[in-house]
Amino acid sequence: MDLGIKNKIALVTAASRGLGRGCAEQLAAEHCRVAICSRHLDQARQTAQEIAASTGAQVIGLGADVSQVDEVNRLLAEVRSRFGNPDILVTNAGGPPPGTFASTDLADYQKALDLNLMSAVHLVHGVVDGMKANQWGRIIAITSISVKQPIGNLLLSNMARAGLTGFLKTLATELAAEAITVNALLPGIHKTARVEQLASDMAVRTDKTPEQVFEEMAAAIPCNTMGDPADFGAAAAFLASKQARFITGHNLLVDGGSYSGLL
Repeated sequence: MDLGIKNKIALVTAASRGLGRGCAEQLAAEHCRVAICSRHLDQARQTAQEIAASTGAQVIGLGADVSQVDEVNRLLAEVRSRFGNPDILVTNAGGPPPGTFASTDLADYQKALDLNLMSAVHLVHGVVDGMKANQWGRIIAITSISVKQPIGNLLLSNMARAGLTGFLKTLATELAAEAITVNALLPGIHKTARVEQLASDMAVRTDKTPEQVFEEMAAAIPCNTMGDPADFGAAAAFLASKQARFITGHNLLVDGGSYSGLL
């Protein structure tokens, strides 16, 4: 199916690996012009080269720490100078460290908000005027299943991503008349470096090996397997498509059936 986004300009943040990379790869496969970023410029450039080679799309890799507003502004300026204003924005950032209320320092709260909430706010502010001018845009945020079902030992992530969800829902209503959709993708457990980190942390706390933890994680998913970043990227590409023009303000679970609630 032709998703109708050939030559659209897409920016995907934190996309040198994992879910961000999965999104960038699928958008490139649809022949978007794709800009990706990472805190590590060399990794971003390497990933961009690999995606370009496998898809034939124009892909550039840029360095930026999206938790820093000045770096977000610089990133957007670089994307505009190379491609133009993004038509598609996929916001992503690495998660804050695990922890409980008892183990979390007060200083860590603001860091988490800057990383997982304000980074998306700043990125949206930077692209929305161009989308309004074109009367077309797609804003997609990678959040977490935790906004529906908080995850134990991930206090900071639960808090920041829930705040982002409130921002996105409000924004979706405000921008709907401008032909700009705003949606979130809620990952469950996928095979990413973030999950490896969490599994290692859990292994230490439970006196198990990381391999045992991985097996238990997979067994707890109704699909009986962890997700792959390509699965996740396909969902992002659909939400960016012309066919998804009437879907906005939605939180789409990509979790293999893990979420146990009704709504």
